[in-house]
Amino acid sequence: MFVSFILLCICVFYFILCLKCQRPKNFPPGPHPLPILGNLLNLSLDNPIGDFERLRTCYGNVYSLFFGSKPVVVINGLQAMKEAMITKAADFAGRPQNIFISDLDHNGMAMADYGPGWKEHRRFALRTFRSLGLGKQSMEQRILGEIQYTMETLESSIGTMMSPQIMFHNAAFNIICQVLFGTRYGYDDNFFKVVVQCLKENSQLLNGPWAMLYDSVPIIRNLPLPFMKAFKNTETSKKLITHLVTEHKETRVPGQPRDFLDCYLDELEKRGDNSSSFCEDRLIVFALDLHFAGTDSMSNTLLTGFLYLMTYPHIQERCQQEIDRALEKKDHVSYDDRHNMPYMQAVIHEVQRIANTAPFSVFHCTTTDTQLMGYFLPRGTMIIQNMNSVLSSEEQWKFPHEFNPENFLNDQGEFVKPEAFMPFSAGPRMCLGEGLARMELFLIMVTLLRKFKFVWPEEAGQPDYTPVYGITLSPKPYSMKVQVRDTQ
Repeated sequence: MFVSFILLCICVFYFILCLKCQRPKNFPPGPHPLPILGNLLNLSLDNPIGDFERLRTCYGNVYSLFFGSKPVVVINGLQAMKEAMITKAADFAGRPQNIFISDLDHNGMAMADYGPGWKEHRRFALRTFRSLGLGKQSMEQRILGEIQYTMETLESSIGTMMSPQIMFHNAAFNIICQVLFGTRYGYDDNFFKVVVQCLKENSQLLNGPWAMLYDSVPIIRNLPLPFMKAFKNTETSKKLITHLVTEHKETRVPGQPRDFLDCYLDELEKRGDNSSSFCEDRLIVFALDLHFAGTDSMSNTLLTGFLYLMTYPHIQERCQQEIDRALEKKDHVSYDDRHNMPYMQAVIHEVQRIANTAPFSVFHCTTTDTQLMGYFLPRGTMIIQNMNSVLSSEEQWKFPHEFNPENFLNDQGEFVKPEAFMPFSAGPRMCLGEGLARMELFLIMVTLLRKFKFVWPEEAGQPDYTPVYGITLSPKPYSMKVQVRDTQ
């Protein structure tokens, strides 16, 4: 009798689990989910990019999966992406809560749900970046100043093989530090070393198998498993930013902001009430969000760019010829010079396209019951953008599967930007740092190409373009040889 009761309980429990994994009426199709695991077995946990493409060929441009019992909709192709992120932007502007990345980003803005507080902070950030010189000469000087340290590293490596990974990461790190904190850090500084290590480890954990298990099997979240390291890293980073905020409160002159922290503290003082969404706790996590986004994706894009420039030397040479012609006797490049460099512009955009540094962007969720491409999506449905389906679309690009700047040039050799180019996503959740990223890429790549020639070492064998999967894609570590150009 007791055994029969236990078997009955197991059957009822299994039935309830199966009901939790039922797709709503007119929900996007997808593979059959298993109880508890959902569709985890349909995905390679260490790199699911190929699996998302395979499922697209089976189920179309809008399909669904289950992470545990949580339904997830994957959108592919330009038409579906535009309908969700632009035409119905408000319906798809939410962020899923109670998942690994949102729990790490508690009180931050990257994973803040769509609402008045998020809108206030986004307007503030865009206004603040402009006031700090984004698109202006003052920001150019910050970037060009940091490039001098990169040039010194390259000059000291002439005639030897060097690995550029740390060099580009250091440059991106210090440029965003100057915007946020008003200072640059020596590469041996404790703040620099600790934050870099925390960012590196969290990047690996966020898109690894433990993050997916955390999202899919809530019962394991309090167990001492590897994802706990990410929470410790975040707390360590918060303490360092808190110390910077305390220093800024002691040294700032109200109304004369030096950096992002000062601007936020001015805003706090101006509002002066407890009803505002602005607070010091949010400032600390907001600064971490911006710092991570400004370091990781920029350094990985630069690494991708110079990997391809070395292994496509004819493209590198054509860039240098255009740079020499456009700059002539100018001491240094200006961001405005991009208008006279259509080929260089095409190369930089092609680097971003081929790099696809954020292959699934940042997860969205629906803010209301809505429809997409004829399917019904209930409020709170998690949305994953498969950016590869747009950036490598055979329908949208002349050369979708190869590195070729002609993707961004018309028949007259003029720079054009197809609407399928959306490495920063699109709509209200579009990356805040797009303007800074575009300026950094142009100034850094032009400055370095003007002085140096970058050569793929013969002893390194054939280049491997397969990226390393993480929250952002990065090239496999490689070495380069550097020569000083003879421009006489």
